[in-house]
Amino acid sequence: MDKIKCQMKISLVNPTERQRYEKDLSLLEKEISALAVGSGVQLPIVCIDEIQKVPILLDSIQDLIDRKKAQFILTGSSARKLRRGPAVNLLPGRVVAIYLDPFTVAETPAVNLENRLLFGELPGIALIQNPEDQESDLRSYVTTYLEEEVRAEALVRNLASFARFLELAAAESGRPVNFNKLSQDIGVARTTIMSFYEILEDCLIVHRVDPWTQSKTRKKLTRSHKYLFFDCGVRRVAAQEPPKLVPSRVGDIFEEWVGLQLIRLARSAPQIDRLHFWRDPNGPEVDWLLRRGAELIPIEVKWSETPSEKDAKHLKTFFNEYPEAKKGYVVCRTPRPVQLSPNILALPWQELPRIIAD
Repeated sequence: MDKIKCQMKISLVNPTERQRYEKDLSLLEKEISALAVGSGVQLPIVCIDEIQKVPILLDSIQDLIDRKKAQFILTGSSARKLRRGPAVNLLPGRVVAIYLDPFTVAETPAVNLENRLLFGELPGIALIQNPEDQESDLRSYVTTYLEEEVRAEALVRNLASFARFLELAAAESGRPVNFNKLSQDIGVARTTIMSFYEILEDCLIVHRVDPWTQSKTRKKLTRSHKYLFFDCGVRRVAAQEPPKLVPSRVGDIFEEWVGLQLIRLARSAPQIDRLHFWRDPNGPEVDWLLRRGAELIPIEVKWSETPSEKDAKHLKTFFNEYPEAKKGYVVCRTPRPVQLSPNILALPWQELPRIIAD
């Protein structure tokens, strides 16, 4: 994709700049009119950073878009302020939402798996060579953003409860959530726990993964959601875990990492529906499930270098339950793909994008 050239860049982080537009709501239109005259560009591209700091500008932006006076690239670090603000104009029908995710495996093929699981894939951290510096930056991020900005934006009254919730939510990331248990552990109401998760979801800190509950034969499929912290490194530090892989937990963390990769990769594939999982509390479960049109794609994750048919037994059960599933995958640490059965392929984690492309 060719680089987009902005004819005007505005950063609302700067208080002086922010106040200029707050004092004169017509200023943006005047500047764009002058730009069109001075540069000869009839439809300039205007980039505005931290738009949530002056949300009233969105009314002017809608008018300028409708009158074909400019195109806009709007960025911000707080989806919550836009979603929850009073009478905020979300530009219905005029905006395409684009997520700036951490790296995918396709973008950083040289980074080893252990580093990804421990330190995550935020660009500013993943590209640092020294693990000690990575750890320091991660802790700074969690302290300054998760523990301060998120709390402040959410107007959390009981900061101690929210801090304890953040730690437990990070530790439980990737598992079906039990609101009642968290409520008892933290000592707040179940509805408060639900509101805390809503805060994290609105701030793009967690992804909610819904269970797949459609079945003609199984009546007790899990209906609880899973919440995945958006980055494995952030999750680990928020859970106050040390920078080392614990054998008893590494399989779960690897499973969560694969889920995050699938979420990021699916964003660039409009034919792929959002991520799901499938679980019968009394029997089989499939770690991740993608839907492409009418087709279901089940995915198992194994911390194994030598995958076998045994690793695919729940996929076979899923095929029997759902004829719309034609092929499945076992994502693992095998050095090369292995055909486990006619419709089940074991893939190295490095080849995860193949699931979306096939």
